Amino acid sequence: MLPGCATHAGRVVSIRDSYYAGQIDNALAKVDREIARGKTDVDALKLDRAIIELASGRPDDAERTLREVRDRFDYLEQKDASEAVISALTDDNKLAYAGEDYEKVLVRCFLSLSSLMHNGQDAGAYALQVGQKQQQIIDAGKDESGENPKLAYKRVAFGAYLHASLREPFPTRYDEAASSIRKVANWEPEFPFLEEDIERITGGVHSKPGSGVLYVIALVGRGPYKEERFEQPTSNALLIADRILSATSKHSLPPTIAPIRVPIVVRNRNAVKGIDVSVDGEHRDRTETITDIGRMAVDQYAAMLPKVMARAVVRRVVKKGAIYATKEFGNVDDPLASLALDAVGVAWEATETADTRCWGLLPDHIDVLRLELPAGEHSIELEPVTSARGSGTRVRGKSIGRSVTIQDGQNTFLLATVPDLEPVGEILVSGQ
Repeated sequence: MLPGCATHAGRVVSIRDSYYAGQIDNALAKVDREIARGKTDVDALKLDRAIIELASGRPDDAERTLREVRDRFDYLEQKDASEAVISALTDDNKLAYAGEDYEKVLVRCFLSLSSLMHNGQDAGAYALQVGQKQQQIIDAGKDESGENPKLAYKRVAFGAYLHASLREPFPTRYDEAASSIRKVANWEPEFPFLEEDIERITGGVHSKPGSGVLYVIALVGRGPYKEERFEQPTSNALLIADRILSATSKHSLPPTIAPIRVPIVVRNRNAVKGIDVSVDGEHRDRTETITDIGRMAVDQYAAMLPKVMARAVVRRVVKKGAIYATKEFGNVDDPLASLALDAVGVAWEATETADTRCWGLLPDHIDVLRLELPAGEHSIELEPVTSARGSGTRVRGKSIGRSVTIQDGQNTFLLATVPDLEPVGEILVSGQ
């Protein structure tokens, strides 16, 4: 019955505050303390830990952590009848956290990034898994009535985009690159660089002789999170229903005093719209969004919210039914005893909290920019900006830089984390 810090959302506020303030070591220590408690949100906390590891320049640790959670989520897709019963008697927090659909897909995106910044050995395989997992989720989305709300899910283009970029330098892999970029065209048709990407890949020319390619990948903005909401209309409807039943039945039902609580996915209001990229002191271009995580998370959760609310209502019905059955089979006719059981029922319902477990350190969107550069060493500078491309007055954030070495005919990938106008952690460069 403890409020606030008893929920996952309340316990991780301090972790996020430290991370967004650039206090990476402090954020890591805090998340490790929460993981050590061994509660049912350990896997959600490990996802946040992986983001912190990646930002701190430890992509090998991030890959290991993400792989562990990915396998755990896959295992938890199996149905567990005993867990369902426990959840009906308590709340969804008692269930093992199996991840939201968008998290199951994005864990593969971040596996590919972690591998890419580590040794690149499995980056292509992880990138392919992004589309495969989302198709599997959609195919399994049909409910008892035959409807499939998951058909409306927007597909994640980042995996296909990364796969195309990884295959493009190899002439024997151009068919694979072309296949992946066509998926990007289907899933993210408004991506501004799409036309030139298709023309280049279908033309079979990766870069001019003596040049290579730099891919700037930016994790931009503060991503979506869950918070608790009172579902007042549903609570009022249940109150009316239990008062009617109490008036017409042999025994009374516990009144619906405690409101029904449900989690909702909330999108942050982010200032940063993109990253200006300069090479050797000359401004070259701005990153563009290849996957809008915030919008995807909000839309997907909205599609499944009726099921979440249905579980909350079923939970209340089960608890009221249990109290009624106790009165019936216990032959409780004494008004004081009946009142005492109603009080127990009200307290039982009041212990419910919304399941706010989630991957809380995701970015709001993943941005990319492809630059063809002469082979050799270059100085790269990244500067967050608050305006969209082509607009007028804008606020610029703190710029960060890093030197990179471009190889003839090869790709180099640069990864930066920019949740606000001040970037967080290190700039990572593949192979460097």
